[in-house]
Amino acid sequence: MTTPYRQQGAHPQGAYDSPIPVRAAHLGDALASEWTKIRSVRSTVWTLGVMIVLMFGLGVLSAVAVSAAEPELGEESVLGLGFFGVLLGSICVITLGVMTIASEYGTGMIRTTLTACPSRARVLTAKATVFFLLVFVITTVTAAIVGALQTAIADTGVSTGEDWFRATVGAGLFVALLGLLSLAVGALIRHSAGAITVMIGLVLLPLVLALFMYAESLRPVQEFLLEYSIPSQLGVLYDTSVSDEGPNGWQPLWTMAGLAGAAMAGAYLSLDRRDV
Repeated sequence: MTTPYRQQGAHPQGAYDSPIPVRAAHLGDALASEWTKIRSVRSTVWTLGVMIVLMFGLGVLSAVAVSAAEPELGEESVLGLGFFGVLLGSICVITLGVMTIASEYGTGMIRTTLTACPSRARVLTAKATVFFLLVFVITTVTAAIVGALQTAIADTGVSTGEDWFRATVGAGLFVALLGLLSLAVGALIRHSAGAITVMIGLVLLPLVLALFMYAESLRPVQEFLLEYSIPSQLGVLYDTSVSDEGPNGWQPLWTMAGLAGAAMAGAYLSLDRRDV
């Protein structure tokens, strides 16, 4: 027999007193909710799965090609061969970053999310934190494994500790920050296709424009685009930049952190001021 539920304490007649302990929600609850959402949708598996395949496939194939051709790399690090896989894989991260928040606007899920957690800043912080850590860990681990395979296959060139750190942790941070920029653009535009188009244009258009600027009067603009386009910035971490001038060392990481921070500030303001 089921024991009938009894109200506890003095309450107005008809009021419901839940037997479940009630406590105030905090950021940890929002993080758990966002982690459940991002690992339970197919888009996460497909985008990050394709990114891993691209990094492994292009990295290993380029190492095999270099090993078969037996070129003289001299002092050049073999880790630079991983650049193309990370560059193409970053397109997958851009797609996932936009869909992490823009897809909720498309399905109307954002209303349920904000009803469960009225603090909009907390929701955006939880989404950004979960997404950033997930992309950073997967990119860094994959880059490290690919780098080890390349070193074993193409036993040539010289890779210092700094080369390894920039090609793994540095590349992981750069791609995660690029994904965070995509998430912020998705929060501002609130449309998956539109935000992905904007991000791909932001990544590829400056470099494509620079390649077709033949006029001498446009040479300063061409040099600026070559030095500061996102592919060139990522290439600096692998010592494979298309320009000898411009940022070097860890500078591209600070530039991307500044861009992502400014875009996230706009996303916080937009989410707070605009209706859903």
